[in-house]
Amino acid sequence: MAGSLVVAGVLGRHAAVTLAAFAVVTAVMNPASAAVAGALRGLMPFVAPHKDAPARAVPVLRDARWLSLVVGALGALAVLGVPLLASVTGVAAEVVAELGLLPYLLALDVLVLAANGGAGTVLVALGRSRQVLWSSLAHTGVLIGLTLVLVPLWGLDGMGVAWLGAGVAGVVVSHVCLRRALGRAVGRGRPRWREIFRLGRVSLPLAGTVLLKFGGLGVVTFAATLTTVTDAAAHSLLGTLTGFTFIASLAVAQASVPEIARAGTAAAARRVNRDAAVLAVGVSSVGGVVLLVFGDALVSLFSADAAVRARVLALVPLMLLASMADAGQAVQGFGLSALKRSGATLGYFAGGYGLLVVAAVPVARAWGVTGLWVALVAVNLLLCVLQGWGFRRHSARVPSAAEVGEVAERA
Repeated sequence: MAGSLVVAGVLGRHAAVTLAAFAVVTAVMNPASAAVAGALRGLMPFVAPHKDAPARAVPVLRDARWLSLVVGALGALAVLGVPLLASVTGVAAEVVAELGLLPYLLALDVLVLAANGGAGTVLVALGRSRQVLWSSLAHTGVLIGLTLVLVPLWGLDGMGVAWLGAGVAGVVVSHVCLRRALGRAVGRGRPRWREIFRLGRVSLPLAGTVLLKFGGLGVVTFAATLTTVTDAAAHSLLGTLTGFTFIASLAVAQASVPEIARAGTAAAARRVNRDAAVLAVGVSSVGGVVLLVFGDALVSLFSADAAVRARVLALVPLMLLASMADAGQAVQGFGLSALKRSGATLGYFAGGYGLLVVAAVPVARAWGVTGLWVALVAVNLLLCVLQGWGFRRHSARVPSAAEVGEVAERA
């Protein structure tokens, strides 16, 4: 996220049309990359049981690479289609002309992410999450350095080279860390279709959930543009701030997956899920409280418009509630993926975000941006309840302590 802020600042100073063209491409690339990353998260419950013998996870990683390459290829094709999509949807001709090589370079970046095979996810599943930081630092460092050097020279093409170079750097470092964790290279193997199908049953619904969320939030953003210019700007700024408050809770949710997957009993799985939910909601609320206390100073970093700042500050309490509810539902959703029941999450999201998509425009016209944020709070609370109920229901299939003891006694 820090790298993205630098990119936006450099492109904005280079030329407004350059920033606009980059926004057009990333509107497609971000969901595509998120879908690949979501699909790779499905690896965690399959890898987590091998924490004490990491080399045993190698066949699973080989299977996952075949699956991720398929998802990545679809995402790359979507990015390649951006120039045509932009022309058809009426994007200004000067913006389309500015795209240059960027769609091709970012399509390659999506393929690089897919070829990575979820190395970072595997490190988390094996209890080596600290090592994920090194690949993130490498990615961000290269992205910022190349952006500062290449964008002034080559414009948007330079941005594409910087983005691709950062992706390659992050992949190289994560693979070095993964090889150390496994004690051997992953290598290649023939596709085991039955195992790939088992992975797909967990991974593909996760990718679908990410796409549903991106699509739903995109409709909400569109609905916000139907209000006043001030409200639309305030909504955009609140969306950025929400990303910063959500990132810590997302990390907590992801870190809970291997612990739940390794839990030997239903009670242990529920305890991890409960503790993760408390922690995620807590860290999300801390971010919101910081905004409540230091809001004016922080918001002034993003906008010089007094009316926009005032609108943002007025909506911060709703944003805080939405973030806390989002943190809670994220933990429950990741918990379901740990139980290999991500299909249930996809169903809940289809219902919740389906209601949001249907209601967004009428709500925006009737109650403005305030109504949209109330709707976001309501949907996140609904998802929190549905997924919490789903987790409790599916976790009941994890053996109880008495059942585990009985099996051990018979053995």
